[in-house]
Amino acid sequence: MDFIKRLFKGDKEREEIFYAYLLLIPALLIIGAFRIYPLIRGLLESFHQSFYSPEGFVKEFVGLKNYFELIKSSTFQNSLLVTLKFNLIIIPIQIILSLILAVLLNSKKPGINYLRGIFLIPIAMSDPIASVIWKILLNPNDGLINGLLVSIGIPAQPFFTSTSQALWSIILMASWKGVAFWMIFLVAGIGDIPDRIYEAAEIDGAGPISKLFHITLPLLKRVLLFVVVANTIANFLLFAPMYIITKGGPEGTTNVLMYLSYKNGFVYNNMGYSMAIIFMLIFLVLLIIGIEFKLLETDH
Repeated sequence: MDFIKRLFKGDKEREEIFYAYLLLIPALLIIGAFRIYPLIRGLLESFHQSFYSPEGFVKEFVGLKNYFELIKSSTFQNSLLVTLKFNLIIIPIQIILSLILAVLLNSKKPGINYLRGIFLIPIAMSDPIASVIWKILLNPNDGLINGLLVSIGIPAQPFFTSTSQALWSIILMASWKGVAFWMIFLVAGIGDIPDRIYEAAEIDGAGPISKLFHITLPLLKRVLLFVVVANTIANFLLFAPMYIITKGGPEGTTNVLMYLSYKNGFVYNNMGYSMAIIFMLIFLVLLIIGIEFKLLETDH
């Protein structure tokens, strides 16, 4: 301690900065070991190709070959389109429903606290467990949902086994789970808006719709930006339902890039190709996030 004080010659501010960085070292080491190092290893792996030879398992440096093969691959192109379609549908659905529920739960209506507890139930469930439950519920033969549909005269639906319904079924399942999670952040953001602003607007004759678009949304912009960006990352990396329920099918209609990467890495044992898919996905996500920041940029 005395050595440090002599080192900074009584400069209190520099000494405090030194201690702050000193305390950050354990966290930085953990981030480096479990985040940065795997990222670098993955990038280097994407420049290699793995295969079996008479001498055993061989890893060969191929440069950008994996990336060029990806661009030309019809399977990759289909997975890219499926991933974009999935996210273009699910992200707006989750954001809009989360916002509607957040506004509802911030109202002063009686019994609203009971609804809060009900809406939070999906959060307590992990993605794999939720996937298994929804696979049972939407079973085309003896699932509960089809049982209810048949009881009211609607024909049983194929759901996850249909090329036209499989992706929508996953969107339904993922939204059921995701909406409640993103709603928490929006509830907190709306709760921070002072009541006096709404009261002043009511005095001026503003209705619920006017207050939503002229008060709630503008003052919620920073929280909304976080929710949109985090929601985008979460949905682009969503993997469990495709792996547990559909295996990328039927006919590749749910074969998103994350599942394609898993399959190449752990089924076909081509880890370099798998890593190339991951880094193409990372580039795509960063590009979309950049657009979202531009569209939702805040003044402060």
